[in-house]
Amino acid sequence: MRDLVEALRAHWPEYVMEAAGLGLFMVSAAVVTTALEYPHSPLHTIVPDAVVRRLLIGLCMGGTAIALIYSPWGQQSGAHLNPAVTMAFFRLGKIRWTDACFYMVAQCLGGVAGLLIAAAAIGMAIEDPRVNYVVTAPGFYGTGAAFAAELLISFVLMSVVLIVSNQAALNAWTGLIAGCLVALYITVEAPLSGMSMNPARSLASALPAHVWRAFWIYLTAPLLGMLLAGECYVRARGAHAVLCAKLHHQNDKRCIFRCGYGSKAGASV
Repeated sequence: MRDLVEALRAHWPEYVMEAAGLGLFMVSAAVVTTALEYPHSPLHTIVPDAVVRRLLIGLCMGGTAIALIYSPWGQQSGAHLNPAVTMAFFRLGKIRWTDACFYMVAQCLGGVAGLLIAAAAIGMAIEDPRVNYVVTAPGFYGTGAAFAAELLISFVLMSVVLIVSNQAALNAWTGLIAGCLVALYITVEAPLSGMSMNPARSLASALPAHVWRAFWIYLTAPLLGMLLAGECYVRARGAHAVLCAKLHHQNDKRCIFRCGYGSKAGASV
């Protein structure tokens, strides 16, 4: 308990940033999806093709992810915005258990708050079946395909993040590449699973929508995929190759992680 209190006292700004980050992501997801998928929306009429609408949603959400990662908040907290990412870095020894606990709680609370705020602003349109609080659910090919797809995209994303973020020369590009993957996944993979990769993101939609169908997929597949990516990376490169838990480290913000960059980018706390 003492460790938790000390962590909260020292690192509460990062926890708030994580909550706010996923909250803003959920606001963006709700607004963009409603604007393009709600049948009575002017944009839905202007863009009749479902694939093109999904591409536009992907570009908007990928852009949102990039903006959050490179924002001052994202630079300081590391912009995990995802309990599966946090757990993967905890398994890799880059984040203390106290910070991991508070990060995951903050992400869940922030995601729910963001979705509820968006729902209040949007109104009844968010309840339309084509929007439905932007829930993530298995598509036409069922739960098996959804689980496999979530596992695969989570594995690839975390693998790319580890490869890029742990090289000083490439670290600054991590957010851009991650955002591009989000855009690609929404465009191509969303029909299979709804494209989550994030237990907190799925929870934020499931709560107000009261849709829990195959929710276990979104709790397990992203976590397993990212843990597997971490294990593969360590086996290929060694544990010493994992430098930090930040997605963007070329900045002057403090770093609260077990950081291998040292004085190159911010002071480790």
